[in-house]
Amino acid sequence: MPQPLSSKERTLFSQVVKNYENKQYKKGLKAAEQILRKAPNHGDTQAMKALILNSQGNSEEAFALAKVALKNDMKSHVCWHVYGLLWRSAKNFEEAIKAYKFALKLEPESQQIQRDLALLQMQMRDYQGYVQSRRAMLQARSGLRSNWTALAIAHHLAAELVEAERTLTTYEETLRSPPPKTDLEHAEAVLYKNTIIAEMGETERAFEHLDAAAKHSSDKQSVMEMRAGYLLKLKRKEEAEKAYRALLDRNAEYRPYYEGLQSALGLDASDPQALKELYGQYAEKNPRGDAARRIPLDFYNGDDFREAADQYLQRMLHKGVPSTFANVKALYTDPMKKEVIQNLAESYAAGTHAPQTNGATEKQVNGNSTVFQSSTLYFLAQHYNYHLSRDLSRAMEYIDKAIELSPKSVDYHMTKARILKHYGNIPEASTMMEKARELDVRDRYINTKAAKYQLRNDENAKALETMSKFTRNEAAGGPLGDLHDMQCIWFITEDGESFLRQKKMGLALKRFTSVYNIFEVWQEDQFDFHSFSLRKGQIRAYVEMIRWEDHLRDHPFYSRAATSAVLAYILLHDNPHLANLDGVNGNGVVDPNEAKKAAKKARKEKEKQDQIDAEKKDAKKTAGGTGADSEAKKVDPDPQGLKLLATTDPLKEAMKFLTPLLEFSPQNLEGQRVGFELFIRRKKYLLALRCILATLAVSASSPTAHYQLVRLQHALSHLPSPLDPKVAHVLASDLHPLLPSPAPDLTAWNDEWLAHHKASLPHLLAGLQARSFLDHSTREPSEKLLLDMLGSESVGMQEALQIVDVVRGWDGDVERAISRAAERWPEASCFRDRNVGNGVL
Repeated sequence: MPQPLSSKERTLFSQVVKNYENKQYKKGLKAAEQILRKAPNHGDTQAMKALILNSQGNSEEAFALAKVALKNDMKSHVCWHVYGLLWRSAKNFEEAIKAYKFALKLEPESQQIQRDLALLQMQMRDYQGYVQSRRAMLQARSGLRSNWTALAIAHHLAAELVEAERTLTTYEETLRSPPPKTDLEHAEAVLYKNTIIAEMGETERAFEHLDAAAKHSSDKQSVMEMRAGYLLKLKRKEEAEKAYRALLDRNAEYRPYYEGLQSALGLDASDPQALKELYGQYAEKNPRGDAARRIPLDFYNGDDFREAADQYLQRMLHKGVPSTFANVKALYTDPMKKEVIQNLAESYAAGTHAPQTNGATEKQVNGNSTVFQSSTLYFLAQHYNYHLSRDLSRAMEYIDKAIELSPKSVDYHMTKARILKHYGNIPEASTMMEKARELDVRDRYINTKAAKYQLRNDENAKALETMSKFTRNEAAGGPLGDLHDMQCIWFITEDGESFLRQKKMGLALKRFTSVYNIFEVWQEDQFDFHSFSLRKGQIRAYVEMIRWEDHLRDHPFYSRAATSAVLAYILLHDNPHLANLDGVNGNGVVDPNEAKKAAKKARKEKEKQDQIDAEKKDAKKTAGGTGADSEAKKVDPDPQGLKLLATTDPLKEAMKFLTPLLEFSPQNLEGQRVGFELFIRRKKYLLALRCILATLAVSASSPTAHYQLVRLQHALSHLPSPLDPKVAHVLASDLHPLLPSPAPDLTAWNDEWLAHHKASLPHLLAGLQARSFLDHSTREPSEKLLLDMLGSESVGMQEALQIVDVVRGWDGDVERAISRAAERWPEASCFRDRNVGNGVL
């Protein structure tokens, strides 16, 4: 039985609720304790006190008190609602939903509980449950347009398009008078309904609805784009042509409009003359425009291309447009066009070209030939630095000449830094990028580029100092804390990769975990938009955001950070001494004296952390921060990543990063590679095979998959005890098509595979690694072959690094391998380090 309250305590309880809603936690806590002195077993008050404690950061105490509250009043919807809120704050959404549903059974009419349940169902993508919740909310309050819209969205996301349209139509029929043209929410709902009709495949009806209902929409651009698209799908070419021409009149630089107009006119690359006339009209109509001059370069060939490219390049170079090369480098996939552009640019530099006299150079340059000359040299430097036309010596020659003409140009110094980077001279590249930054200290972009190059050169402290010029350094944690608050993923990722190269595993894991947490925040941040977007009527943007969030973890930055984190944990598993911080020398051997120093340092760090933890706990109790009722200021209890480093099961910890990576980025070959390495160590052979199959689905002749197959089959052939019969059956059935026989001679099969792929260096490396894995006595001749290959012109710098790594893995003559590579690439700083490539799987 719930303990009853007097009228005075009931008034106080209302005050507790109001204090919580206004974030006046101290006052709310004081009022709750006043009630509990008179009614110590009042469940609702205990629940509200737990909610306030949780908001102050005392989650453990809050959960304990909430359970006491439930024990005192199991049939209180307030207690169950609070219990659900606590689970939600702990990010255990499944338990929160259970608690909300129980609370709703006790109080079916509670709009607040129903709304909280609906928001969580949306967060968890329980669309059918969301439909039911939204239908109940609509039945309770059918006068709110947002409830109708929310139900339509629920049906839409549940792939019930007919029901979604019917819901919106039903609401429109309830309106006694048409909404005014200024009603933006109604206009947005009309366009949303139109997109639903289009998704149903009823293009004709979508077009009619758009013309009838959306003609007064304030979003003219969207209406025009949708109308043009519908006309094109309906094969109404003349009307589509007019629609796309109207769009081009609004924005003549948007490529999709030109593509739509081409389709409406029935033009393609087979009729270059008609296309030339079309784009010529728009080039003449927009004398300062770029798109109408650049797009024809994609389909021109022969003399037409040479003439158009000449006009385009001279026009841009006379203007001194820095992005000229970036605009045309997509053409380099065609060798003919690449050669023509190179010849034209060389003729400009040599002064043997014919100047354009038809206005293409736009006479406002007033005869200033220095701009044209320096821009041409800059263009050629970028041309010879590009991977499809690379000649680094010529690139350096041209960029030095350009810098002589314009010694204060930031762009030219940046390009010189990139050329040095491609030479492999990372320290010099970092120095040059810093010089470029000093030319314009107020430019944020060049500041970030300088910091990035410093991180590539493992100058972490210097990079942070560079970034501090554009951060709020008074923030908690200083510049690094502000970069985390601003979710500066590129810096955190680069910082982590730098620490991983330096084998500072704690700091590396700390950075990669920060990236993981940022993606978690992005996932959680959508929660507020489930209600906000409905209040503001931004329905189409909301649906687009939901669909984007569903693919959040296939973002390249997550893949990159997750892959590096898994590698770090695998290295910790294979080399436990790396957890001793600095107690390892350059060759990966534990130095006893250094180990003692590291242990002493670790103890001091632990004592420091314990002190920080105690201070943090005190801060929470006193509700620290700037205000009396503000939440405690967050303090990082593990700035060096020591707790992450102290894990007893690195492979298990790595699964947190690996699982989303494999689920959302199955075509990421590096992710599949590290996945195999982790699963083979955990003896999860089915999952290891799945990684191999995913790799082969992307690249049927993958050398990595071949080496992995050899290792997997070898592991299965030398098991200490038999596998579960079901697992063995699945493995055998999936492995059989990949191997020459059920019990293959792996050595013979690998030799045959090597002979078949002898012309490919990646395949050769994989085959030699497999041969060495099967028979260690073959390492010496294989090593000799690889060392000889270091002198081959077909071997690039990255391949040389792989060769050094392989030789190191065989405990071979690493010094000799590095020396040979250094002879071939004397500028490359990576071959000056005797530990190059050490420890990267």
